[in-house]
Amino acid sequence: MAKTLVIVESPAKAQTLGRFLGSRYDVKASYGHVRDLPESADQVPAEIKKKKWGRLGIDTEGDFTPYYVVPDDKRKRVQELKAALKGASEVMLATDPDREGESISWHLLQLLKPKVPVKRIVFHEITKHAIDQAVRDAQSVDDNLVRAQESRRILDRLYGYTLSPVLWKKVQTGLSAGRVQSVAVRLIVDREEERLAFRTARYADLDAQFAADGRTFSATLTRLGDARIATGRDFDASGTLVGRGVRRLSEPDAAALVTTIEAHLPWTVIAVESRPGVERPAAPFTTSTLTQEASRKLGFSTQRTMQAAQRLFQEGRISYHRTDSTTLGEEALASSGRAIRSLFGDAYYAGPRRYTTRVKNAQEAHEAIRPTDFASPPAALDREMGADDLRVYELVWKRTMASQMVDARVLRTTIEIGAPAAGGEQAVFAASGKAIEFAGFRRAYVEGSDDPDAELEEQETILPALERGERVGRERTRVRLVAVESKGHDTSPPARYTEASLIKELERIGVGRPSTFAATIGTIERRGYVFRQGKALVPSFTAFAVTRLLREHFGDLIDIAFTAEMEEDLDQISRGEREWLDFIRQFYRGDRHHRGLEEAVRQAEERANYPLIDIGDDSESGEKVRVRIGRFGPFLQLGEGGPGRTASLPPNVAPADLTVEKAMALIRAKAEGPRCLGVDPDTGLKVYAIHGRFGAYVQLGETPEKGSKEKPRRSSLTPGLSESTITLEEALRLLSLPRELGRHPETGSPIVASLGRFGPYIRHGEDDYRSLDDRDDLFTIGLPRALELLAMPKRSRRQPSKRVLARIEGPGGAALQVLEGRYGPYVTDGEVNASLPKGIDPSTLSLDDARALLEARRNAEPAARRRGRRAERPQRSARRAGAPAVKSVAKTRPDAKAASPRVASNLKSAAGRRPVRKRA
Repeated sequence: MAKTLVIVESPAKAQTLGRFLGSRYDVKASYGHVRDLPESADQVPAEIKKKKWGRLGIDTEGDFTPYYVVPDDKRKRVQELKAALKGASEVMLATDPDREGESISWHLLQLLKPKVPVKRIVFHEITKHAIDQAVRDAQSVDDNLVRAQESRRILDRLYGYTLSPVLWKKVQTGLSAGRVQSVAVRLIVDREEERLAFRTARYADLDAQFAADGRTFSATLTRLGDARIATGRDFDASGTLVGRGVRRLSEPDAAALVTTIEAHLPWTVIAVESRPGVERPAAPFTTSTLTQEASRKLGFSTQRTMQAAQRLFQEGRISYHRTDSTTLGEEALASSGRAIRSLFGDAYYAGPRRYTTRVKNAQEAHEAIRPTDFASPPAALDREMGADDLRVYELVWKRTMASQMVDARVLRTTIEIGAPAAGGEQAVFAASGKAIEFAGFRRAYVEGSDDPDAELEEQETILPALERGERVGRERTRVRLVAVESKGHDTSPPARYTEASLIKELERIGVGRPSTFAATIGTIERRGYVFRQGKALVPSFTAFAVTRLLREHFGDLIDIAFTAEMEEDLDQISRGEREWLDFIRQFYRGDRHHRGLEEAVRQAEERANYPLIDIGDDSESGEKVRVRIGRFGPFLQLGEGGPGRTASLPPNVAPADLTVEKAMALIRAKAEGPRCLGVDPDTGLKVYAIHGRFGAYVQLGETPEKGSKEKPRRSSLTPGLSESTITLEEALRLLSLPRELGRHPETGSPIVASLGRFGPYIRHGEDDYRSLDDRDDLFTIGLPRALELLAMPKRSRRQPSKRVLARIEGPGGAALQVLEGRYGPYVTDGEVNASLPKGIDPSTLSLDDARALLEARRNAEPAARRRGRRAERPQRSARRAGAPAVKSVAKTRPDAKAASPRVASNLKSAAGRRPVRKRA
């Protein structure tokens, strides 16, 4: 009996879906996208290779026709799907319910060309009811959504592949620009420039501690006479006091005021005010708010959160996780109400609460992120999920439940205490408290905040019951003054963006979409535009140079309002309200009112100069101190540069923290050469502290001439040591490495401790390494501890050199990692590596998918892999000789004509290719 072929993106989703559909359905996975624009020169179809726009894969001279190819790693998948199609009675395309999913379905339709009926089914949760409903409501592929996604892909390709070469010529080779990526970097750079321009202001206030009825509470000086006491909010970025009717206290003023008011006890309670209030729950999660809250509460990166949410969706635990809607469906509203009454009681539920989505066009799923089963609290599932999945599920379950519960009732109290001051003035101290009278939604969940002070204000603080007119003294009064002291404060520069606050800002200004946030942040970090200090995203000097060039020559294209407007244009295309071709043509070629991308690039190539970043003027010479971006990264330059007037910048120096003094210290240190620490008593050789391209190190003896085979003994510095402060004794300890700890009792091979590129380690024999833990000291670790470390499972030595894109945890097994490799991301279990199929986002790779990729790689025949590598060499030689590479091409837009016979024939004659790195 013929079955219905159902196609989804991932094996994990296929497995879950198959449980609900039964034996009449054959559920297969496409492993993400099956076609895309060519990513490298050897993928470009022969028929367009000689075209000016061939490398783009988009006909910019005509009607912007995109040319799609099937990547080599997807050919096997496509053949498997074609084989499954042969015995099918119909096809159901069940990809995700968003533009990306619609695009995957359309590409599958174009490639497979089924002769049986085809249906598109859409569901926002993987439950029996939702799937049955989706089958009943089956429809055709939505061409408007496909065109919107294709327009986005074309737009991003044009933007990245035309702007990036400008950056290579004017800044540094290998850089990239992106439509959303460049705006995100600009926001981070703009904030760093605000920090650069910021000037600290100093001010003071008074803090008093009181006690009454066994409770202590604090109060802050808020007024002196008729004037309000200045706080940090009363100063602008230049440090100028701008608040009206405010009085700025200096620290001497504050100290004198303490002496005066302490001499005028008793004080008086001059006001007591209590007012009831309500607190309302936050709306259910969207993609943006989930990633923000997971960052605040769990410390998760955006990728880590989305990875867990992807698994939860595929396992049928939560609804679709890429959404900008806060709406809950009627079934979810009813289910959550029943669960609240059952778990918390009738007093905590007063009927469904409906939230309005603020986003103009909630393009993704139609519901907020919610549990599929409200009767399954997190505590009941702790043995069925991995640690990350459980913590994200707990957030989703609690937030959704709280969103449907009644308001919390609170009583807010303000107390003011007056103290006589000089000149007949009165110093007024104020204390605020909050008592929760009925917890309401707080029984389930309380939203976090990016502002620690704001989060503290939301906590319950109960003040004692005081009466107006009561006396306040040291003794013999019910209300006692415990202490009063002056406190000095500095104004703080604007906080740097975190992942959470950056996503919040991108959403606020309308740039990007739920499905792009994780990828955008991952990209700008991978490209070296930002690095992390704790949770803060700090721009590199490369980001400064790129942003300033783009701002000067492509200001209209990275303008926030313009980028947000393009998102609205894409939304209009998805609704069928705008023609996609008109939109792309206007963006690339421009019109009477706006220049297009093509003209902007031409002008920039003619006019743009090498971007220099001014740090300031050297106080001695008066010359400019600048940062330049060189072949090996940013470096300092005094004036016009030259010998003794440049210096490498240490990695991860925040631009706002680099002063002229620090920059000149680096330039002088480089000009003066290595610092001699003394003489090694054993060898009689001098010991130097040197600042090199990759950081500071110590060296025994002189630096040999270039070409010499002799290498002096060197050692990098351990954390806590610096080039300017290291002593001779500390340097000699470093140069004494490696230390032999003893011999292994089983093998007899020596065990040594030493310091390497990735930190301190021990080595057994020639190639058995273990990194030291934070608690281990390189210079005191002994043989017993070394044997303990060697008994632990060995980790891949390649892992530390690769950036971890995602960690995949699962019950009952070691965590897998997705690492950044030379030719793209790959998953590893420490023994076997498997490349991720093109189109798979590392942050959304599920445990089942990862295991399937590793298993397939493990079972691959080594001889076949070697033959594949040997087969590449003649092809590369042919390309160097000018012979075109034959690649598979498929037809393009929804309204495009079928591929030519020549193009179609290429589907059968595709050759293997060498993987290449993305350019943009």
